[in-house]
Amino acid sequence: MRKRIAQLFGWLAKSFEEKKPMNIIQPEKESIHPVVQPKVELVPPIEIESVNEEQGTQKNKIIEKKPKKKPSTDIIEFDPRDMMELMEFPFLALSKDRKKPITYQSKDGKIKVRISRHTEHYLASIYDWDIILLVSAKMQEIINSSLDIPPRTLIIPRNEILRSLHKHNGKKQEKDLKESLARLKLTGIETTIRNESGRYDAGFGFLDSWGYTDRKDLKEIRITLSQWLYDGICKKGALLKVSQEYFDLTSGLKKFLYRTARKHVGNNDKWEFSIEKLYEKSGSEREFKKFKHDLKKAVTDDDIPDYFLEWREDGGKISVRFSNKRKELTKMLVQ
Repeated sequence: MRKRIAQLFGWLAKSFEEKKPMNIIQPEKESIHPVVQPKVELVPPIEIESVNEEQGTQKNKIIEKKPKKKPSTDIIEFDPRDMMELMEFPFLALSKDRKKPITYQSKDGKIKVRISRHTEHYLASIYDWDIILLVSAKMQEIINSSLDIPPRTLIIPRNEILRSLHKHNGKKQEKDLKESLARLKLTGIETTIRNESGRYDAGFGFLDSWGYTDRKDLKEIRITLSQWLYDGICKKGALLKVSQEYFDLTSGLKKFLYRTARKHVGNNDKWEFSIEKLYEKSGSEREFKKFKHDLKKAVTDDDIPDYFLEWREDGGKISVRFSNKRKELTKMLVQ
């Protein structure tokens, strides 16, 4: 209880802070201290001169060494958008190295999902999906402006993508970005969603294509969504706004828990799922026993944005309760 109260008031204090651009904090450079010369006794002048010259040279080298240019870390603030359809069913791997296909079928047999990979790539993961949250946000801006129908192809500066997703603008991040785009393109999707009657069979990816322009004066990414994903994004009421803090979650399981809470709790008070249902919704390839262990650890950490997590055991049944932080805080203040 004390932990929950501390979290509530910590969250309240944070919500009253003046909104400032966020930055990824870089480690401070180590200060250079002057070399302290040891006291030398009874040493011939030649040797002293040799030692001083060597130390002096080393000191000059340290002073003259120029710091390496570090990648930009300024974060671009925007309103990320996620697709409710894909928050409900397991379309994404929770790990970055999954090879085994994801298969899901609803109890009534109407909803079917099968996600498979290209032989040279892993399945598209919940981490790769961050890119789609940015693309969806840009398309939502166009829809809200009522100026035009969003195009299926968007061109976005590489620097903007990385900074929007709370990443460094460096070489490694550029490589990771290309690999994420490749997985989103090459991961195969077969589903009855928006085709519940099964009138046709079709296979597609999340992206139809992507390209990278790399010139001295221009570095940008061209992203073309698949028709199925594009139609889902443009569908009225299909998108949900998510927290920017979502991008700071490093656990695939915690990302899944946040998306589940956002989809089902939203702005309401709370929602509850059995751990068996969460296992089914996650599409996890881990054994249930191991998934349960990981889930309990994530719930105990209780550190996803906007929602509290609570592990509940009652009569041999185990469930996870998701509670809206803002609603919980309001109740406590009223009491």
